[in-house]
Amino acid sequence: MARGEGETRERRWGLAGIVEHRALLLAALAVLAIVGGGLAHLAGEGAAGDEIWRAAVALLALELAFEVARTVVVDRHLGVDTIALVAMVGSLALEQELAGVIVGLMFSGGAALEDIASTRARRELTALIQRAPKVAQRRVGERIEQVPVSEVRAGDVVVVRTGEVVPVDGLLVAGEAVVDTSTLSGEPLPVTIASGMPVMSGTANAGSPFEVRADRAAAESAYAALVRLVEQAQAHRAPFVRMADRYAGFFLPATLVMAGAAWALSGDAIRALAVVVVATPCPLILAAPIALVSGLSRAARAGVIVKGAGAIETLGQARTVLFDKTGTLTVGTPEVREVLCCDGFAPGELLRLAASIDQMSAHVLGKALACAAAEDGVSLSTASDVHEEPGQGIQGTVDGQRVTVGSRAYLRNAGVPEAEVASAAVMTGRGSGEAHVLVGVDGHVGGVIVMEDELRAEADRIVERLRAEGVRHVAMVSGDRRSVAERIGRDLRVDRVYSEQSPEQKLEVVRRLQDDPDLRPVIMVGDGVNDAPALALADLGIAMGAAGATVSSETADAVITVDRIDRVADAVHTGHRAVRIARQSVLAGMGLSLAAMLIAALGYLPPVAGALIQEAIDLAVILNALRALRG
Repeated sequence: MARGEGETRERRWGLAGIVEHRALLLAALAVLAIVGGGLAHLAGEGAAGDEIWRAAVALLALELAFEVARTVVVDRHLGVDTIALVAMVGSLALEQELAGVIVGLMFSGGAALEDIASTRARRELTALIQRAPKVAQRRVGERIEQVPVSEVRAGDVVVVRTGEVVPVDGLLVAGEAVVDTSTLSGEPLPVTIASGMPVMSGTANAGSPFEVRADRAAAESAYAALVRLVEQAQAHRAPFVRMADRYAGFFLPATLVMAGAAWALSGDAIRALAVVVVATPCPLILAAPIALVSGLSRAARAGVIVKGAGAIETLGQARTVLFDKTGTLTVGTPEVREVLCCDGFAPGELLRLAASIDQMSAHVLGKALACAAAEDGVSLSTASDVHEEPGQGIQGTVDGQRVTVGSRAYLRNAGVPEAEVASAAVMTGRGSGEAHVLVGVDGHVGGVIVMEDELRAEADRIVERLRAEGVRHVAMVSGDRRSVAERIGRDLRVDRVYSEQSPEQKLEVVRRLQDDPDLRPVIMVGDGVNDAPALALADLGIAMGAAGATVSSETADAVITVDRIDRVADAVHTGHRAVRIARQSVLAGMGLSLAAMLIAALGYLPPVAGALIQEAIDLAVILNALRALRG
């Protein structure tokens, strides 16, 4: 009987798991026994043929007995394989050796078939792990030394030769680089990167050798984070799979009651054996997990790494999707459009002070300020005593002046007079929805930096696509002020906009939506450190990880490796389709099994024919489950 509980080979085969391909070996033994016994019968040696079948059944039943015993002792419940064991023992007792060895073939062959199907379903995930670099070519002066990737640190220069996978996140040192991003993003065409631009780990060198200056340790790289996520995905078990652990609790007694009733009413023990032979729950414990794992692989092919089959199932049932704005729905590379100064400050000086403090922040607005200063040739100073409140603002000391950069609420909390903050708000009232960053200097408002960030081109249809997948509520939750957030919300036609939200307030939005059973599961999509708490609290968090490994991608349940927000809709579609196919497999397979059990109980299906029919059902539902691999 096929089992397919989505576990490792060691768990599936108990002590015998130390032998590679054990399931295939036992399946081959069953086939040889069936053929050998059949040939003996054709030669007129029926007794010898029966002995061959009997010996094979006994060996396979002994192997299965070890697994059933382990399940009882370790997991403290009866596994579904108990039904196969009962069928095999019953076939020996009733001298139905051929039926018993066919059940043994179902048991071992099904496990082997599951290995093959699961391997195919996980191939994209496995490929990501296998291509992770183990060594790096580090430049030390004029020589190049090969070192383990784990020894690469921030500031090291790594040489990436033609065809090699980039081992670290960093900046291209000089010249141009041509990289292949297809494994991470699904995009087939190579990408050309100019000197000074970021290079993402996990991409491959599709051109001439180039050098990358690492901006973080290899263990903290984006690709290392993705590999950890994939390893977690390989280990997680879906609710569909966990349900199978409890399945035997009612299916085994029901099978024995039906078999006993058939025996009692007909007086024929063979009918009871036939019922047990066709009473395999493979459609639930095998086909459904394969469909969900196929969904994992399909999502990875589209550039979305999902943490386990359980997360795929959550995607398929999503009812609410929350989006962060900056870097998620927008391009995430805002530019300084205008610097508005109060009396006593010059635009260049205000930008210098703001960029000097904000260069210490990982927020996209901080990076934009630093880039704007560099483009204008402004020399930055080193800030000290820096304190940041993620998503709200940052403050520190620059050249003896206390500089505060952030939202209006943040400046008020930092002690800047309310009247000055209000005056700054009036000064920015002429804006058309851009992000406005207030700058405080020594407790007073120095001015406002107006920044604009474009909406992603592929975001315009995402709400429509999510609703087509059954999502009931699409909202945007942003730390930006109301006018900015609502303008983006109107453009996208979301159901609701939550503006001026701190990380703590984002958590409260998630909690309120989770309290409504009609709106769960809740998916949160974000890209920054300030989104990490909401990503962790949501039923499923999706991080935009194309820019590199951040706290958000470490706490999320899924990471989008390509810089495209429409992959969220792709992931929801993949999950929805995988769940639908899993349910189809369960309902169709279990319906066919129950029908076969009824026919067997009425005496119209002998044990051998029943075993063959059940094997055909198993094969059909597995092939149906693999449909989830296709788009």
